[in-house]
Amino acid sequence: MSKSRNFLSILIPSATVFFSSGCIMVLELVAGRLIARHLGSSLYTWTAVIGVVLAGITIGNYLGGRIADRFPARKALAVLFGVSSVACVMIVILNNIVGEWIWLWQLSWPVRVFSHVSLVFLLPSILLGTISPVVAKMALDRGLATGRTVGDIYAWGAAGSIMGTFLTGFYLIAVMGTIAIIWTVGVALLLMAILYWARLWVLYLWAAIFIALMTMGMAPLDWARDTGASLSLREEPNPNILYEDETPYCYVAVKRISETVDKRAFMQDKLMHSKIIMGDINNLQYFHTIIFAAITHGLSENVEKLSVMHIGGGGYVFPRYIEENWPGSRNDVAEIDSRITEAAMQAFGLSRDTPINTITMDARNYVDELLRQERNGGPITRYDFIYEDAFSDYSVPYQLVTKEFNDKIFKILTDDGVYMINSIDAYNSARFLGSYVNTLEQTFPYVYVIAEGGPHSNRKIFVLIASKREMEPEKLTHRYKAGLDFWYLNDSEMETIRQRSRGILMTDDYVPVENMLAPVVQQSAIDLLAGKYREQAKELKRQGKLEQSIAKYEELIKLDPTMSILAFNEIAFIQAKQGNLEAAAGTFRQALEYNERADFKDNMANIHVSLGTVLKQLGRSEQSTEHYKKGIEGYRTELAQNPDSLRTWVRLGDTLATIGNFNEASVCFSKAIALNPAILANHIKFVQSLEFQGRYDEAITALKKAISLASHYGRKESIAQLERYLELVEFRKSKQTTK
Repeated sequence: MSKSRNFLSILIPSATVFFSSGCIMVLELVAGRLIARHLGSSLYTWTAVIGVVLAGITIGNYLGGRIADRFPARKALAVLFGVSSVACVMIVILNNIVGEWIWLWQLSWPVRVFSHVSLVFLLPSILLGTISPVVAKMALDRGLATGRTVGDIYAWGAAGSIMGTFLTGFYLIAVMGTIAIIWTVGVALLLMAILYWARLWVLYLWAAIFIALMTMGMAPLDWARDTGASLSLREEPNPNILYEDETPYCYVAVKRISETVDKRAFMQDKLMHSKIIMGDINNLQYFHTIIFAAITHGLSENVEKLSVMHIGGGGYVFPRYIEENWPGSRNDVAEIDSRITEAAMQAFGLSRDTPINTITMDARNYVDELLRQERNGGPITRYDFIYEDAFSDYSVPYQLVTKEFNDKIFKILTDDGVYMINSIDAYNSARFLGSYVNTLEQTFPYVYVIAEGGPHSNRKIFVLIASKREMEPEKLTHRYKAGLDFWYLNDSEMETIRQRSRGILMTDDYVPVENMLAPVVQQSAIDLLAGKYREQAKELKRQGKLEQSIAKYEELIKLDPTMSILAFNEIAFIQAKQGNLEAAAGTFRQALEYNERADFKDNMANIHVSLGTVLKQLGRSEQSTEHYKKGIEGYRTELAQNPDSLRTWVRLGDTLATIGNFNEASVCFSKAIALNPAILANHIKFVQSLEFQGRYDEAITALKKAISLASHYGRKESIAQLERYLELVEFRKSKQTTK
């Protein structure tokens, strides 16, 4: 056989296996990105993806060998490519459906991830895995040398895998996005099927169906969006999504979470990275940013300009805070993903002409570059503060937590410099937190840890503060934000987390962050499922399906006992709405009993007040008053810890007014108005409390102020309502004077 004939004989099989192997790798890389929206991106997700795809290829190779022996290769390949095209459409549908299956969330986290990946990607992997053996048999049937032919098929398959990997990772995901890639692969597989068996009419029928489905799944038309969502070809349209993009590193979205006040969330994959109130950058929403601000303010009194670096830009909330409060400062952000920065500019309030300096590279590479400049005799940039905000409980860039990196951070800090890290862990496991403390203490002489609330078992944010000098974080934070529920780990608690770390020091050679955070990921899965249960219960209540809503809240209690207080409260309110006041009172008592048994107190005052209201309706005045007083005591305790809580001042005022203590109630409403004058309802409550005391002149003055404020905000309906109320109060005053 001539060389040219040998080449032509092996060309089609080689091209076929090159193409099919490339498709497998395209889908494998897309799989990791696609499920990240449901499960995040972690060692678990990538392990599941790689394992499931390899399992699919293995099963496919086994089945493919048997198919090759029983059926003509050309027709078999046409059918396999056609069915693989169908499987691509099923990937899109199943990913949307499986992500919402509540029962899967009840599994352990590794099993949950493995199950999701298997249900969505195992079948396509099996189908594509059958192709290589059929192609090899087709090539051998042409009389080619066995060893060389098999070697060529393997080589071209490997080359296709390499091409698919590089093409997807370096180009396709960033340009097209994961869903568009899956539809494109489906089209290509269908074309291959037609090329192998052009006369098979079923393929043309499927082509027509495929085009219709792709239109509903991808077209930017309203009817296509609605129909596609109903068929699970795309996610339900969310009007609160203001911006979304698929970058080389993650899926990013900006979501409006409140319209009354324009509050937005910055999402990366499934995780909320930042929150902001548009136009109010000083109103920090996340605990760790409040700590960052408190320590920075406390150590920078009378300092006009700072030199700071942020590791991770996210929504650029804290870099903008620095820009606002220390204008003219050196304000560097090491953000590896340029499209994260673009998202912040598009929909999160970051100005395009911001003086914030963004370095688009991995933070460790940037730090290495700074130290390289110093070694070469150049000037070294030194920072007063470095803020680490690139971690989540699902993904921790391991190169940023090692002793070697800490040593480099130490070198680029000023003599009084401070390194602050936002971290997530659970105190009852604390393996990562303890290891991080151990590691930081190898470099920094002083390490402190602050968390929100007390040592509950739930996962929470811990802020680690590593400093070259001794400080008093408690005093610094109290001076900046008095009243917040901060937990400062004392020496004994620091020793506890060190012991829980099992003495691990994280180095470039040994940094098992994913294994150490496994308990936190498990708790995160429970939290996500609890959130789904809560949403379902609220929706059932909204639909009037009260018994089903109660059942869902009871499931929530079994799933996550820490949600018991909320669930008991909601059940009791539903029972009261049904007119079953005795049952409601019993449920509120259950909530109080659970609270007493729990290792933390939560919402106690509200529960007492709610129970008092139900008992009042039942005619049990003495018991009702007793619970109202306990509620008042609880609110006062809360205000001692956080005197700037608007909600607590209003609740205290309402409860005092309920028991007839209008004098103290008016003081509470006055405090609430001082904290936020824009809420007109509190002005009315203030006036009513003055009225009940016969203080008509003060009530009239307060109403006139409220009218002026409503006029300032352009609230015409409120102005008319307040003016009518003013006339009524003036009339009542005149009657009082006449008497």
